[in-house]
Amino acid sequence: MLTRLIAAGPIARFVAKLIATIPIVTLAGCLQGAIDANKRQLEEQQTQLDLLKQQVAALQTVHSYSTAQPPAGGCDKDVMAAATHKAGERMAAGDTVTALGFYQDAVTACPTSAAAQLNLANTYESMGDRTAAVQHYRSAAAATGGEADAATVGKAREALTRLGASS
Repeated sequence: MLTRLIAAGPIARFVAKLIATIPIVTLAGCLQGAIDANKRQLEEQQTQLDLLKQQVAALQTVHSYSTAQPPAGGCDKDVMAAATHKAGERMAAGDTVTALGFYQDAVTACPTSAAAQLNLANTYESMGDRTAAVQHYRSAAAATGGEADAATVGKAREALTRLGASS
């Protein structure tokens, strides 16, 4: 009989209300944790964005040569050499993205150069862009004339074979 009085009395109602508020308090704590995590993520993304802005600004000021395309069928070997040299420096420093831009400049300066195409293809491959790598390996493998040496063309063909792509 005493248990029935406790179960129906004010103690039981108090315990029921207490139990009902536990999920709300827990939920409020979880929400604050999620809010804090979102704030941290936003701060990290803002830091990354600031870093990317700095890298873009640096890239815009780094080019000390013309990136204008040479006349059709032409090749500006000085621009290609300067861009290739700077790309090699960036690759050695582990800055593949900047190196890619320089290798693209080298190809713009000498689009029929097997060496420029091979360097660009190697960079794309190292970045995991197989499609772009194969495209430039094919260009290097197909190069002829003064812009193609046998060793470079051979390396491009080997890479195509390794990637299971035809020349």
